[in-house]
Amino acid sequence: MHAKELQRYKRLLVEKRQELLTTSTGEGSVIPGAGGREGDPVDQANADAEAELQIRLHRTDGRLLRAIEEAFARMRHGTYGMCEDCKQPISKARLEAVPWTRHCLVCKERQSA
Repeated sequence: MHAKELQRYKRLLVEKRQELLTTSTGEGSVIPGAGGREGDPVDQANADAEAELQIRLHRTDGRLLRAIEEAFARMRHGTYGMCEDCKQPISKARLEAVPWTRHCLVCKERQSA
């Protein structure tokens, strides 16, 4: 992979990491309390559902941040852009869409099947 391409993907990763970090430290990042006794049963159920959604979003963000950090490590080791399963280059279109990916589209589809 050319240095210019690698810098482009690095910039995409930095931007996504910053977006996730900004979101996770923003005002909306506080997980609302669940199971409180305030309001009627519908309000309580809504609070529980909102709390569960926020927990899932935080977990997803955490996994994505780890994947981004792993992509930076692959860049340092010179293996970025190579599929971890088949060892073939990952397409540029896939890296543009998902710059933290570890697998080419064929191997990823095989995993999902």
